[in-house]
Amino acid sequence: MNVPPRTSAPAAAPRLEKLFARRLGRRLRDAVTLLPVGLFALVVALGGQTKAARRALRARPQAGAGRVLAHAVLTVLLGVLALIPVAVLTLLIARGPFYGFVDSGPYDDSWGGPSKAGAWLAHFGVSLPLAAVAIGLLYGLAALHQRMTAPLRGERRPVWVLPTGLLSCLAGGLFLVAFVRQLN
Repeated sequence: MNVPPRTSAPAAAPRLEKLFARRLGRRLRDAVTLLPVGLFALVVALGGQTKAARRALRARPQAGAGRVLAHAVLTVLLGVLALIPVAVLTLLIARGPFYGFVDSGPYDDSWGGPSKAGAWLAHFGVSLPLAAVAIGLLYGLAALHQRMTAPLRGERRPVWVLPTGLLSCLAGGLFLVAFVRQLN
């Protein structure tokens, strides 16, 4: 039996990894910039400069002013929601790999204490999976925004997108209220 060598699968793996890394980077950039882009589009749309708002939201030239304004508001809402995982990710970076620099001790009651090394390692270990979740949430928010603004590009928007976006904003608001209340 003559079986051809499998040279294409290993060669394709780095290319797929590179494509995934690019997409992840683009989605994270888009998620982090949702709020400034949405605010810019909202301000210029309210100022009557629909063309600049269309450009900011990557809309086709035929998109109407009302539709652009509505999508700018939705982009601002998702941008505010994206601040939560960005803040969590920032906190995880500060309190995970840099824990020993931000907390000078004593470590008797810390996770992994009573030694500084144990507390540092415990906080780092907890921060890794939580950081992956925060990155996944940012990726999902960028994908949700892309589907939400599909009508601006002349594409069909799935039925589930608007309810999911609004419920996500509501859940983010409830999370923020609960987080602030537990601080007191």
